[in-house]
Amino acid sequence: MKALLVLEDGTCVEGIGFGAKKTVFGELVFNTNMTGYQESLTDPSYKGQILMMTYPLIGNYGVNSDDFESHRIQPEGFVVSEQCNFPSHRKQGKTLDEFLREHEIPGIAEIDTRALTIKIRKQGTVKAILATYDDGIDVEALKKKVKEMPHPTTRNLVDEVSCNKIIRHKGKGKLDIALIDCGVKRNILRSLLQYCNVAQVPYNINADEIFKLKPDGIVISNGPGDPAHPEIKATTVKMLKEVSQDFPIMGICLGHQILSMVFGAETFKLKFGHRGGNQPVKDMESGKVYITSQNHGFAVKSDPKEELKFTHFNVNDGTVEGMRHSSLPIFSVQYHPEASPGPKDSRHLFDEFMKIVKREGRGG
Repeated sequence: MKALLVLEDGTCVEGIGFGAKKTVFGELVFNTNMTGYQESLTDPSYKGQILMMTYPLIGNYGVNSDDFESHRIQPEGFVVSEQCNFPSHRKQGKTLDEFLREHEIPGIAEIDTRALTIKIRKQGTVKAILATYDDGIDVEALKKKVKEMPHPTTRNLVDEVSCNKIIRHKGKGKLDIALIDCGVKRNILRSLLQYCNVAQVPYNINADEIFKLKPDGIVISNGPGDPAHPEIKATTVKMLKEVSQDFPIMGICLGHQILSMVFGAETFKLKFGHRGGNQPVKDMESGKVYITSQNHGFAVKSDPKEELKFTHFNVNDGTVEGMRHSSLPIFSVQYHPEASPGPKDSRHLFDEFMKIVKREGRGG
């Protein structure tokens, strides 16, 4: 099977197709992780994107039944330098090719992903079309189409990955947390269940429904897309403004951006985003530097806000990585404390939040 990757600047890259025979559209982004391709493929934060891995060999340990971050593959397509057809691992259940075929996702291999990464780093992320086919394709039509199609972030991508009803999870302890599902990774849920019971709720739940749940605290999850999308402002941001005086709150990734917006901060689109497991973040309160896992294309502007203290910054580019409210029991981080690249550098954030919940929450 053949494959073609067409970028909005007219670049066309031919390769070998794998996975499903299909044509898809999305924002081409890159991830620098050496491992964890299964977790990345099932991360809802990649909705609307075509995911490219910079590490040259992908698929060498197959796909297993344990390391899912959601129920399906989330990116629109997958781009690798070399995909392994003969993986070897004691837990493997299927190959990468079989995994993509099962979820009807196309992939392209045998291309220079390093050259494409350099291009994206120079000019920023780009819209792209990935097509897998047997014989014949209209390249000029694809070039025209990719230029004309609206950017994926114009859609409310959170609505496409959030749950649509309240889901209750029994955990350890007596405390209850409302988890605002903006596209939550399963490992965030697993981490919380080590401390408390969790009510996983839709992103567009209203304040009255939150009060009826009577949680001891609130966590806002990761997710895809633009945090300043009008539908997010009209639902999640509005609800949090109405409940922020009543509950301890923690935000993760997109949750950090949304929570910062509640208190007047603005967000902006990064040139090529932070996606990988090697992002250095400095905690300005402790002076420590943590190596973190990240997956985001937007960030919070560092303009001073009376109610917010920006507590963490990215060592590479100086962007905001965390904040704390000046008086309320509220904080958030841009990175993923549940992902543990360190391997457990940032797990203390869950401990910190649960201590706040015990002290300040309704059950405190």
